[in-house]
Amino acid sequence: MMNAEDRVVPEVVHEARHEIAKLIDLVVGAFEHGGRLVYVGAGTSGRLGVLDASECPPTFGSDPNMVVGVIAGGMDALQRSQEGAEDDEETARVEIDEVGVSPRDVVVGVAASGTTPYVGAALARAQEVGAKTALVTCTGPPEGFFESCDVVVALPVGPEVLTGSTRLKAGTATKLVLNTITTGAMIRHGKAFGNLMVDLMAWSEKLHDRSERILMETCDVNRDDARDALDRADGSVKLAIVMVKRGVDAAQARELLVAAGGIVRRVVGDPPRVTE
Repeated sequence: MMNAEDRVVPEVVHEARHEIAKLIDLVVGAFEHGGRLVYVGAGTSGRLGVLDASECPPTFGSDPNMVVGVIAGGMDALQRSQEGAEDDEETARVEIDEVGVSPRDVVVGVAASGTTPYVGAALARAQEVGAKTALVTCTGPPEGFFESCDVVVALPVGPEVLTGSTRLKAGTATKLVLNTITTGAMIRHGKAFGNLMVDLMAWSEKLHDRSERILMETCDVNRDDARDALDRADGSVKLAIVMVKRGVDAAQARELLVAAGGIVRRVVGDPPRVTE
């Protein structure tokens, strides 16, 4: 029964693809002007926002402040439920101020029910300071959200197998949408080359190996040459690709990337074709 219900989720997300694309546009615009993506949620929704934010730096080499997760009840709520915190509107407003939300930012409220007081208050405060706002919800939100938010991503997944347990279909749908928002925005912001994560942070042996293989694939060099280029690029895959492709040193490669807005394709041409 659970598996049958879960099969509904991808189609629901597919139906919301145009709104998701609009939200990605907003986030890209924020990034281009030094702004941030700020997720706000309570319970499962809040945890998913914090999770998505925490995975961006190792995946995309992004500054940890570029995508921020705010959860009702604070970081203690990641491990221990703080259910009453979802009703605390005053704390929500204070926390929006504490993270320094500004007109350059996009604040995304994540609320499966669409009516969480903490999320509504946070979005209202974000709008007061001039930030762009959006809501990701798994029910039909109150009409006021459609009028006040720049984008509403509605994901009507229907009743859960375990009534009211929004960590099930609602959680899965939310995770898919948040994955798409940050992945799409980061790709648009130059954090990938084709389907390759060229701005990843090599913090483990696995990622060191992946960095070398990316360079081998994109530049058609052997592993020793890839390792040498990465050493000269201080571990930056993106920089090493430009160095090898354009035959320049690290300083020259860095200048070329800056001039191209950090987008590798603009410096070296198209990435290799994706193979099955």
